[in-house]
Amino acid sequence: MTRHVVPFAAAIFVAASAFAQDGNSAKADFIGLSGTEIGRVLLTESDGGVLLEMELTGLPPRKWVALHIHETGACDPKDGFKSAGAHFNPLGKKHGFLSAEGAHAGDMPNQYVGDDGVLRAQVFDASVLLEDKERGIRGRAVVVHGGSDNYRTDPAGGAGDRVACAVIP
Repeated sequence: MTRHVVPFAAAIFVAASAFAQDGNSAKADFIGLSGTEIGRVLLTESDGGVLLEMELTGLPPRKWVALHIHETGACDPKDGFKSAGAHFNPLGKKHGFLSAEGAHAGDMPNQYVGDDGVLRAQVFDASVLLEDKERGIRGRAVVVHGGSDNYRTDPAGGAGDRVACAVIP
């Protein structure tokens, strides 16, 4: 008997087209520094925030990396994704969950890249919505950094270079 296993993330992305029709979700492709597609993220809005379900390949293995929503929906690999601007921060807070004056709306927990160089994650950000005048993230970018976020240092937690970027449609 042959058993076929469909990775959870693959099932998410197959279903993503159906979600994209309802306005409460969006699907975006991550590109790496080479300019090629390296993964996808499905964003689904609920009353309390946005769930991000993602899978990216080709990242440095066995490493914690920072994940943030950035203010600008531009992902130019030629400038190391600096085109995505700063972290999304509509309330003007300091960076980091451990900062007394934080966190940015776009700050999210570090994620682990496995032995295979693949980041698979489900992250809920209660500080944002897809559609909202102040907290809306459509037209912004999701960025993966090459290092981990220390959750304190303003403006980006010492997370290092940006290694992947996806524009939220």
